[in-house]
Amino acid sequence: MKKTVLLATYILFCLSGNSQIKLAGIFGNHMVIQRSQPVPVWGWAAPGQLIRVRFKQQNKQVQTDPQGKWMVRLDAEPAGGPFELRINDTLVVRDVMIGEVWLCSGQSNMEFELSSVRNATAEIKAAAYPEIRQIKVARRVSPTPKDDIPAASWQICSPYTAENFTAVGYFFARELVKRLHVPVGLINSSWGGTMVETWTSRGAFEKSPEFREMINSLPVMDFEGTVKQRKENLNMQIRNLQVNIRDSAPDTVWKYKDYNGDGWPTMQVSAIWENQHIGLDDLDGMVWFRKEFNVDAASAGKPAELSLGKIDDFDETYINGVLVGSTKNYAALRVYQVPAGLLKAGKNLIAVRVTDTGGGGGFYEDSTTLWIKAAMGKTELGDNWHFRVDSIFNESMGTGPNDFPCLLFNAMINPLIPYGIRGALWYQGEANADRAFQYRTAFPLMITDWRQQWGEGNFPFYFVQLASFSADNGNSNKGSTWAELREAQTRTLALPATGMAVLTDIGESNDIHPKNKQDVGARLAAIALNNIYGQTMEYSGPVYDSMYVRGNKIFLQFSHTGSGLVVKSDSSFIACNWDTARQEPVAGNCPSIGGFEVAGDDRKFYPASAYILGNRVIVFSKEVASPVAVRFAWADDAKAANLFNREGFPAVPFRTDQWKGITDDKKFSVR
Repeated sequence: MKKTVLLATYILFCLSGNSQIKLAGIFGNHMVIQRSQPVPVWGWAAPGQLIRVRFKQQNKQVQTDPQGKWMVRLDAEPAGGPFELRINDTLVVRDVMIGEVWLCSGQSNMEFELSSVRNATAEIKAAAYPEIRQIKVARRVSPTPKDDIPAASWQICSPYTAENFTAVGYFFARELVKRLHVPVGLINSSWGGTMVETWTSRGAFEKSPEFREMINSLPVMDFEGTVKQRKENLNMQIRNLQVNIRDSAPDTVWKYKDYNGDGWPTMQVSAIWENQHIGLDDLDGMVWFRKEFNVDAASAGKPAELSLGKIDDFDETYINGVLVGSTKNYAALRVYQVPAGLLKAGKNLIAVRVTDTGGGGGFYEDSTTLWIKAAMGKTELGDNWHFRVDSIFNESMGTGPNDFPCLLFNAMINPLIPYGIRGALWYQGEANADRAFQYRTAFPLMITDWRQQWGEGNFPFYFVQLASFSADNGNSNKGSTWAELREAQTRTLALPATGMAVLTDIGESNDIHPKNKQDVGARLAAIALNNIYGQTMEYSGPVYDSMYVRGNKIFLQFSHTGSGLVVKSDSSFIACNWDTARQEPVAGNCPSIGGFEVAGDDRKFYPASAYILGNRVIVFSKEVASPVAVRFAWADDAKAANLFNREGFPAVPFRTDQWKGITDDKKFSVR
């Protein structure tokens, strides 16, 4: 009897120990692990517990350390699957694939989902690629390095799941799957509107001559105290804003037109609320908006169409208390169909509940995108709407990802290390444009930091150069923060195993989020296929190499000319050459290359004529008799630049001068 009790106790002890086993959150069903290199697997259990890991024919075991952490490194395996990963035979991870794993990070253009791309409906319908899997890391901040991420799951790419995939990552992965025929895993750790400094570790700043003084001057962050104080301040500001609201009616009735919202304050809805200086700078949460409009008898009861522009992040939209649409994508235009029978003659009400999970919040398109169109025609809804704060999110409330350096590295990168990856894809820079010159240091610092943290050597790091966008109508003579940021990105190519996709041709002048993510992914994939996957191809547009001056003409030499330089006119590529004998363009339809400028010693730039001569370009302006400098695509919105190679890659923006820019003296500081 005594032996039976002891045996039962021992079994219960073993089961209890096994029940404590936990895998790091990056591991899960349907995951992809990196082929052809050792595979770290780690987690936590009771201190001193024996952990056995089985995968295919491999059996590894290790004992947890005094803090309960354990790690094994499985031997490298070739691509394939599905397989099972077993931990002590009590924890089983199923449908594990072996292939290529890429970390996708940056700000909103990496976060940008497939549901918002050009031809989204067709792309999602065709997204039947079970070899592609994604895990989305939850957005959060931390003052100190975290060791794990919140619960997440790997999603298999299908027409039912693909809409939430990172669009850039998906189109990159699709090219790899088609050409390599191996599984591709995407770790999507991105957050819109974030600066590079928040993605970098404290240790990297401490070693940097540029940033050491900044990081050492910061006080020890009282994170909880900061959150508490900012929440108190925000609540006080909200009370002051809403002082005229006398009712205590629950939010369930705010969407009805019979509810009297006249006491609500007003806000302009052509910009996010953080930028309006009304006291909501630190608000992440839910806010209701209301707008009354009139309907004539001819339109009453008829169907209509409602447009609300774009809303950051999510919305639920009601007309007269009835839900007419809801979207969970900050980059999507809200156009909702209003069913027949809903509009009434006379006063009607639109109510929108906006949920902001972090960063900017609220409406942010031009007010001309806010209208309702019915039988009576289009009615502009205007810029001033009533609003009322519904709730404030408590987690890290008031402390955004850009408030301090390192916050996103600590919470969204550190917990992923040392998961096996092939490399990283990065789309960011918009939030650093005002400090573009310092980005020359900050961006390479982050790349080097990640590589050292992972301990995999110089893993491939491919990034996207800023697309064309009318940020501040910047140009050579006024100064352009975006052009200077692009230059900083180009300089980062001096780091080994880096690559850059140029997007001057596919940007949208009035939208910071270009919808053509297909070409973004394809251009990144071309770099990877050529550089690491052995498929030789051109992967870059023309790159400025050197220049010389003859009279009033500058001759520019380029590399990466592929099978020849061409001018892109509409959707056609024209080989527009210079007649050296006649010193004029070759006769025929030969437009000058757009985007070139020249300057003399006065440093004033003039638009230039530019033509192709073999692998060179001749540039000149009748306004500049003795040119000394050339710039190409040096503007916020650089879509006029149309020099390509025949492979379809746009030329990399450049300047031949090193004259002081408008961001040279701008430095990172903590607000």
